[in-house]
Amino acid sequence: MSSEGKQNQDCLGWAARDVSGYLSPYKFGRRAVGNDDVSLKITHCGVCYADVIWTRNKFGDSKYPLVPGHEIVGVVKEVGSNVEGFKVGDVVGVGTYVNSCRDCDNCNRDLEVHCSKGSVYTFNAIDVDGTITKGGYSTYTVVHQRYCFMIPKDYPAALAAPLLCAGITVYSPMIRHKMNQAGKSLGVIGLGGLGHLAVKFGKAFGLNVTVFSTSMSKKEEALIKLGADKFVISSDQQQMKALANSLDFIIDTAAGNHPFDPYMSLLKTCGTLVLVGAPNEIKLSPLSLLSGMKSISGSATGGIKETQEMLNLCAARKIYPEIEVIPIQYINEALERLIKKDVKYRFVIDIENSLK
Repeated sequence: MSSEGKQNQDCLGWAARDVSGYLSPYKFGRRAVGNDDVSLKITHCGVCYADVIWTRNKFGDSKYPLVPGHEIVGVVKEVGSNVEGFKVGDVVGVGTYVNSCRDCDNCNRDLEVHCSKGSVYTFNAIDVDGTITKGGYSTYTVVHQRYCFMIPKDYPAALAAPLLCAGITVYSPMIRHKMNQAGKSLGVIGLGGLGHLAVKFGKAFGLNVTVFSTSMSKKEEALIKLGADKFVISSDQQQMKALANSLDFIIDTAAGNHPFDPYMSLLKTCGTLVLVGAPNEIKLSPLSLLSGMKSISGSATGGIKETQEMLNLCAARKIYPEIEVIPIQYINEALERLIKKDVKYRFVIDIENSLK
């Protein structure tokens, strides 16, 4: 099957048609279920800022009509003949990518998202059949079994959705930098979809967690609802100086441009700041790295093995994202609210009950 025109147009989604990013109903086809594929009826899809970026062509590579959504949870309705580990009726998740070469060094090291030949993203990428991948704002999808995750039994499907991007994006660098060791100190910059999960993981790991925000309105939520140990207004120089050389690790989830030197001064010797947000630029003094042997690193989602490990941990430790469930008909308003940071802390679309 080499073109979408040869497929049955039996999948209903919501798509953006141009740079306005405005989403409306759209019918299209999915590829037939191959021997290694899983077909799932989508029940929920989380709303990520990536959905804003690509529906509005912020990176200049959007392929319209564009169906966004890469925090997908659904129920298996069909499996290919070679599929092992998934059966009809299982609740499964699909994250930010749906394919990779499965042969390069990164794929063999469980780093499929960093596939040397380029991972295939869940939407706005070229799929194996030559069509453009379309995301989870839709009734069903077909994905190679390797890129599906088992949602643990009794873990609510709606709550699982944000873990597949926001969750793994903060979990992965925490594990890589051994920030799952009780007693260490963690700083979290920004308290949104990613930041609030970094706080939850930090507390589950027994860390001392400090939240940095530009908004005093987040203080009560950070300390009381999410259980952070400290809350600091990042523009308050006195508060910042009081924390000099006190943190083992900082996760920076802020997407807007901001200074880095003040945060680097908060790290202990050999401390690391990991960037998971995407500001336009990074500016810092070389002395911020040289003095104290400090590091700045980047991270983007995670591999398949650690994503499944994270899902299992969240079920075992009862770590749940804070979400606002919406119908698909509200998605344009939700994206505007997301831009304004007016959500606590992740929108999740109830696909099953609103997209019919």
